[in-house]
Parts: sequence; structure tokens; C-alpha cells
Amino acid sequence: MSYQHKDLAAGRWSQLSLLEQMANIGSEVERALNWRIKENTDYAQKAFERALELIDLTLENDKNYTHLKEITRMREAIVDYFFGVNQFMSSESSWRNYFLPFVYASRRNH
Repeated sequence: MSYQHKDLAAGRWSQLSLLEQMANIGSEVERALNWRIKENTDYAQKAFERALELIDLTLENDKNYTHLKEITRMREAIVDYFFGVNQFMSSESSWRNYFLPFVYASRRNH
């Protein structure tokens, strides 16, 4: 598999805390949302793909069942929001609100 985040895929991702991982995923989702607003579907798609890559790296590295359940549900909902029928009725603001606490907590811990 060809990774866009090569250094993270090579092992650095597993060294980050779950808060840091979720904050990084949130950054990519934020980029996808911003490009979507600007109607740049190509850049939005690429940012979304990077977010999925980071989500999948998190799923590969995290063996905590509680985390896995939350992350897999989040992955399902975000794919549904960007490319499905939005059955979970997500919104741009709900995704921003979901990831923002991870960003704050990650920054606070450093």
C-alpha cells in the first residue's frame, strides 16, 4: 500500500498518544471540510483520503476495544458524510465539534 504519511506509517504514528492521533485526524478532516466549502473537490478528496489513512493507522495500532469501537463508528460516519447518503445526519459543524476537544487536549498535554 502506498501511504501519503510515509513517516507516520513507518512507525511514528504508534508513538503518538490517542489524543494526538485524533487531533491529527481532525486536522485532515478540517482541511477536507474547508476545501469542500471552497468547492475544490480534488483537494477535499485528497484531504479526506489522508484522514482515512490516519484513521486506518490508528485502527491498526490501537488494541483497546473501547477505542476501536469508537474509531470504527467514527470512520463509518465520516465516510457516510462525505460519500454516502448521510444516514447519520452529520454536518460540517458536528465534525468540527467532534474533533476540536482532541486538538485542545493534545495541545494542553504538550
